[in-house]
Amino acid sequence: MTRVWGWHRFGRDLPEVKEPKTRSAIENTINNNERASGKSNRGEEGKLVAQAATGVAPDWDLMVIIDALHGPLWQKKLHVPYDYGKLGADSRAVHYDNGTVSIANQVVLPAYNPKILGRNDVPKSWEDLLNPRWKGKIGVPTATGQMDFLAILWGEEKFIDFVRALAKQEPIPGKLAELATRLELGEILLASTLTDSFIYRAKKTGAPLEHVQIQPVVSPAYHAGVLKGARHLNAGHLLAAFLTAPEAQQIWEQYGGQSSAFVAGTKMYSYVQGKAVIYLTQKEVALVNRMVGEIGKILGFRR
Repeated sequence: MTRVWGWHRFGRDLPEVKEPKTRSAIENTINNNERASGKSNRGEEGKLVAQAATGVAPDWDLMVIIDALHGPLWQKKLHVPYDYGKLGADSRAVHYDNGTVSIANQVVLPAYNPKILGRNDVPKSWEDLLNPRWKGKIGVPTATGQMDFLAILWGEEKFIDFVRALAKQEPIPGKLAELATRLELGEILLASTLTDSFIYRAKKTGAPLEHVQIQPVVSPAYHAGVLKGARHLNAGHLLAAFLTAPEAQQIWEQYGGQSSAFVAGTKMYSYVQGKAVIYLTQKEVALVNRMVGEIGKILGFRR
């Protein structure tokens, strides 16, 4: 069985899928995933790099993690490249020298409570977060690896100036889930960034959370990549490519509200049409990973 890191996103609560064989294949993958479902995937890429340096084979065949976290694996040449285009993947979804394929995009934007703020009262741009009106009333995630995408479009100098100005707003730090809760309770008026998974859950539960509809849209993506030393190379490549297929995209949409911006017919594909969207490619991974550290220092989250 192919061993996959990242299937804890699905857990045991898969939605109904029309094709029984498809559902069965994914369930088997989940059942054979040796990872406990509640643990974060951040840091696992560092473990893999350390293992590779000592000649230890990876525990996983396929790594499903956010795009920037594949960067260290790519730099150490720990992906097994594959021509995913032969299996139908859009060329824009293939990254890290053919080592990964993008399977689902996030939408990351500022967020607010519509029961407290009207749509006409929220920021009209990222720069509007610097309005004195929000001083002491804006939450900023301590996990800073989202806002850093703005540096791709703006350049490092403008982005750093923006973060320094944001620091003068006396932002309230917190984990993403904490900020979502504080928005619902009215303890803060804005969150500088919130992933669409929180908005999706809020819509299902009736919680008052919405994204501020500004541009550019920040869009990190989950990438699937087969690892060097994996026991099931072919199966891993086939599964990675399958995750871009309509049936698999249906699962991502139904369970987490996310799908690929590069698969026609998905909600994300429709959403990004006509919008300015920032995606990460391997050319910018060093920049955004460096900006993560800079943001933390400027905002006082890191030394």
